[in-house]
Amino acid sequence: MNDINSIETLELITKANNLSLKKGYDEISLERAVFLSWWCDKGDCKFCYMSTQKNKIKDPTKAKRRVNNILAEAEMCSRLGWNIEFLSGGYKSFTTSEIKSIAENIHSITGDGVWLNTGITSELEEYGSEIKGITGAVEAANPEFQKTVCPSKPLDQISDMLDKAGDLGFKKAITIILGLGESFEDIEYLKDYIREHKIDRVIFYSLNPHPETEYVNSSQPASLYYAKVVSTIRLEFPDLEIICGTWTDNLANIGILILSGANGITKFPLFKMFGTKYGKRVEEEVKWTGRTLKGTFTDKSKLGPEKSEINPELDQYIKRYIKDSLKNKFK
Repeated sequence: MNDINSIETLELITKANNLSLKKGYDEISLERAVFLSWWCDKGDCKFCYMSTQKNKIKDPTKAKRRVNNILAEAEMCSRLGWNIEFLSGGYKSFTTSEIKSIAENIHSITGDGVWLNTGITSELEEYGSEIKGITGAVEAANPEFQKTVCPSKPLDQISDMLDKAGDLGFKKAITIILGLGESFEDIEYLKDYIREHKIDRVIFYSLNPHPETEYVNSSQPASLYYAKVVSTIRLEFPDLEIICGTWTDNLANIGILILSGANGITKFPLFKMFGTKYGKRVEEEVKWTGRTLKGTFTDKSKLGPEKSEINPELDQYIKRYIKDSLKNKFK
């Protein structure tokens, strides 16, 4: 991309927005990844926070979250109208049977199947109706570049898992991180990958330069670059579900990403941002795209009682989540 044509980018965004409106994509979801553990047995993805923790964690079992804490978070997401983007955990943090049990409980709480993003596995047959779909952490669709940034997550193994997931009747998603050093031309690899593996959902993230990683001094991708990627994919795949992640220091990206074709937005610290000027900003960004928002960042009445409506064993966690939501830590 030697010559950057701003008019071309704006035209792509306009076309993507028109297509989204024609398809009836008038509701934007708030999505939240529910983490299971901060331990990852692979721990060598060049950009990942967990790669900085592997050598610091002496006992991986202590990096696992308590299951009741996870379930309480799911209950709060349900109260606030947030979607659970997926269950996410590093390799060898939970067993398949443990993940299945957690997913079954969340399914009973939310009434909806759960997406998984828990690594490459050959045990997909163990899952049933509690699972909606399987996510492959592709991160970069260019196979040579992917080997560099994710050396222990072979792309062909991710692909095989997704193909098997499709054969078993599960939906298929992939995650893509922008700002790793890819080129815009790599979008052709992404298009091919979506077609070849019949992907139902793509989740885009912007790079978050974590300390102690190779990307610590890198910048996040430019908003118009991000928008050009998303709008290009929207125009190529009108029926694809697109989720876009941005960070609290880049909330201005939200509006343009929605206009570019996003169905949902993610990567927010829900309880830390709730009821703050940052939460209000998210809602304003969505409002000015002409869409409605599924879920809330500001309606305190939706927090509900300090006791679980599902299981009294969750009470202490529910109370803490509500307390955290009302702290206004960003004042």
